Amino acid sequence: MNTMTYKGYIGSVAFSEKDNVFFGKIEGINGLVNFEGESVTELTEAFHEAVDDYLAYCEDEGIEPDKSYSGVLNVRLTPAIHRQIAILARQAGLTLNAYIKDALEEKVEAEVAI
Repeated sequence: MNTMTYKGYIGSVAFSEKDNVFFGKIEGINGLVNFEGESVTELTEAFHEAVDDYLAYCEDEGIEPDKSYSGVLNVRLTPAIHRQIAILARQAGLTLNAYIKDALEEKVEAEVAI
């Protein structure tokens, strides 16, 4: 998926050949906000305007703009990977949940550091 970033918000981006337009939506927010443009420049400007308008709306209405997450995540794995992770967790003296949490935190920290 192609994305854009502005003020810490991510916009997904797609292209409609039929309509000859780029379009997208702001991801990870409490609402649905779309934007579009016929060129990359127009799309970028529309995305920035959409984020600014959304943030202004949230401030005016006293709404938290970011989507809230529960912290609970259901991950689907193959049985073989599930077994391997369970073994590794036992060897590390961790619960399966703690092992996966540590692995994900390590991966995210490595990605953010890039």
